[in-house]
Amino acid sequence: MVIELNQIWEFPIKEFHPLPRAKLGVGAHDMIGVEAKELGFKRSLLVTTGLRGSGIIEELIGKIEYQGVEVVLYDKVESNPKDYNVMDGAALYQKEKCDSVISVGGGSSHDAAKGIRVVVAHDGRNINEFEGFSKSTNKQNPPHIAVSTTAGTGSETSWAYVITDTSDMEKPHKWLAFDEASTPTLALDDPLLYYTCPQQWTAFCGFDVLAHGAEPYVSRLDFAPSLGNAIYSIGLVSKHLREAVYDPGNLKAREGMMNAQYIATQAFNSGGLGVIHSISHAISAFYDSAHGLNNAIALPRVWEYNLPSRYERYAEIAVAMGVDTKNMTTVQAADAAVEAAIRLAKDVGIPDNFGSIRSATYDKNRMNTGKYAGKGDVIKGDEKSVLKISEHIQEDWCTPGNPREVTVQSMLPVVSHAINESY
Repeated sequence: MVIELNQIWEFPIKEFHPLPRAKLGVGAHDMIGVEAKELGFKRSLLVTTGLRGSGIIEELIGKIEYQGVEVVLYDKVESNPKDYNVMDGAALYQKEKCDSVISVGGGSSHDAAKGIRVVVAHDGRNINEFEGFSKSTNKQNPPHIAVSTTAGTGSETSWAYVITDTSDMEKPHKWLAFDEASTPTLALDDPLLYYTCPQQWTAFCGFDVLAHGAEPYVSRLDFAPSLGNAIYSIGLVSKHLREAVYDPGNLKAREGMMNAQYIATQAFNSGGLGVIHSISHAISAFYDSAHGLNNAIALPRVWEYNLPSRYERYAEIAVAMGVDTKNMTTVQAADAAVEAAIRLAKDVGIPDNFGSIRSATYDKNRMNTGKYAGKGDVIKGDEKSVLKISEHIQEDWCTPGNPREVTVQSMLPVVSHAINESY
């Protein structure tokens, strides 16, 4: 019997990607110096956005140096880390003869650090050459400790990193790499470090976690080992995000979001992502707006777009989000999941659409600055802008995991609504 290729399921063999060793809980960050010493670190490049005013960087450097490990500070990483951030960091690593990397912050710091390690391992090759799956030819990257200060990307414990290619600012490209060689050696998650995270960023990062849980739960991969973590992380976000935003010193809420971040990353690490992330990457490629904020605005629209392909899964998400679905049909329950996401977004102060974002909308906003100066502080919703964003979505490595087929034409109304319309 001859089997045609189109008769074979899209993902006949699915791969489980291991996670690094991790320490999670109150006081975990106190172990950084001891862990660095035990891993054999002698001279480490500490990669961060700066976290100015928080005191975190100064505290951690003290703990590292107390154990006899020298620290070289690179604190120039921008949000949506740029290719030049990576290349500058790699050059400093080599100039200072470092032997290891420590990243402190959220996804931007960790992703830049992963990129730096890849560049160092490949003798200074441009980081933009590593887009896609497993592009590293030298798997012996420098060792890496990643310390998380946000409950968001989970990059401290994943094999993925995202970099913005700014070589052509007429067509900037935010790309994704999946590479086992980039996985950190050790992740440190301590909820005490989340206390100084600004209220808005706590909300934005929380929706990044919700996307990380929801996308593998409805993914085309349908990877069974990811589903339990995915749905459990959704429940944790629904239970703890509001309190983490409005009562930032609440340890239970911060711990809940810490666990949600870590568990959601376990889910998408092997279970895949979808067009929530593809839209987010496209918007930040062209406007440099915050990744978590982009995810938050895109999420309800993408859920609604995907409903017909996964009614049962979205009905289960509604239950995880605390909706009483006993007297609902499956379709009604799935619709209720979208409504629950919108309610959560409104409760934690997420803007209704991309068009309402301005330079002053949120703290630490870099729109219309640096290489993006002149691009504007308003995300445009005209036909030309919507088209270029929809085309970028087609090029994104997250898109193939989306449960419903995605084309440029099918994305046009979704993107237009996300920019121009309210929920």
